[in-house]
Amino acid sequence: RELLPPWLVIVAGLTGIVLLCVSTKDVPVAPLGTKYGIVLDAGPSRTILFIYQWTTTKANKTGVIRGCSSCPVQGPGVSSYSDSPQKAGKSLEPCLNWAQNEIPAEQHSQTPLYLGATASMRQLNLTHPILSDGLLAALTGTLKSSPFNFQGAQILSSPEEEAFNWVAVNYVLENFFKYDWRGQLVPSGKGLAGVLSVGGTSAQLTCELEEEKQAPKEGVRLQLYGQTHRVHSQQCPCHGTERLRSRLLSVLIQ
Repeated sequence: RELLPPWLVIVAGLTGIVLLCVSTKDVPVAPLGTKYGIVLDAGPSRTILFIYQWTTTKANKTGVIRGCSSCPVQGPGVSSYSDSPQKAGKSLEPCLNWAQNEIPAEQHSQTPLYLGATASMRQLNLTHPILSDGLLAALTGTLKSSPFNFQGAQILSSPEEEAFNWVAVNYVLENFFKYDWRGQLVPSGKGLAGVLSVGGTSAQLTCELEEEKQAPKEGVRLQLYGQTHRVHSQQCPCHGTERLRSRLLSVLIQ
């Protein structure tokens, strides 16, 4: 048999070493068919823009995504701009411009863009609905002017927010599915975790109810990875971090 020249063997060996040493982060090439999505989480103290990425791969008709990067919006939460709603929209522009550089230009028009406002906006909507509507209108105007596919800006109800938290935690823990040794998606076989979410003024305990008769009317029904989940959140008023801190200070003073 004809043997390979020694120099060719050396080159092949060096090539293999280089391939083994190069981190996957050194080659930031997105897979074919990669899609992007943007979510703006408008919380009480600040707003954060998150970019997510996924491919056409699905697990029982539900997408498999991963977080790519995020951009904290400068300034306070959007509810703080109730007297000057245009400033609320203006505050989003730097992060929207940043997202344009993070996502390929040819994908901009196909990238869905959402904004979800939570506790402080719910409170503002209860006490001053006109101001709340004005803020949402200003935010909508800014988001519509971006090159992305704007899908809506809304105030999430408390059950919706806690249901999303429950999904996020169990997704990260791989309780819905996992990858086997072949890299294929298979059921995880693990139980689903309950979530205790502690805010400033209250805490919420969210878990799945197994029996249909136990599901309260205000619960949220989710269809995820081929299964139906009934999620309920129990409110615990006065157990938030600010309230607990106030009670601790009161005890210390006494």
